[in-house]
Amino acid sequence: MDAWEVEARVEIAALVTAYNALGDRGRFDELLTLFADDATMDIGDGSSYEGRDGIERIFTGTRDSVREGSGPAFLQHHTTSVHVTFEDHDTATGDAYFTVMSDLGIDHWGRYRDAYRRIDGAWRFGSRRVRVDGRTPGGWADRRMGPDS
Repeated sequence: MDAWEVEARVEIAALVTAYNALGDRGRFDELLTLFADDATMDIGDGSSYEGRDGIERIFTGTRDSVREGSGPAFLQHHTTSVHVTFEDHDTATGDAYFTVMSDLGIDHWGRYRDAYRRIDGAWRFGSRRVRVDGRTPGGWADRRMGPDS
């Protein structure tokens, strides 16, 4: 493995880690800088969120749902190591599994499918697809998504 690839893998792993750390703490302005200006995000709800403004709606909607009082005291995302495939020095794709914990235990779990681009020397999300593979019955995600989604 060449030195550029080792460095890129470390930077991409830090990008994925920062996404969950910043999101879980409600630091959305910082989180949005992890995305390319024209990035897209698909969370499996039938919509595609485009650009940083569109992607921001995902996080503010989740925040508002948690704050309604019927949500958990907190959500905490745990991500596996990222499997990265490079197309070249500036573009790559990656996959990772995630588990989301709340104050009541495991809430839901699934996987990320990402496209990464290096922009001005920093790796950013070009796109992110989130798929929930399972939910704890009666948990926050189960109540939010409904039993048939």
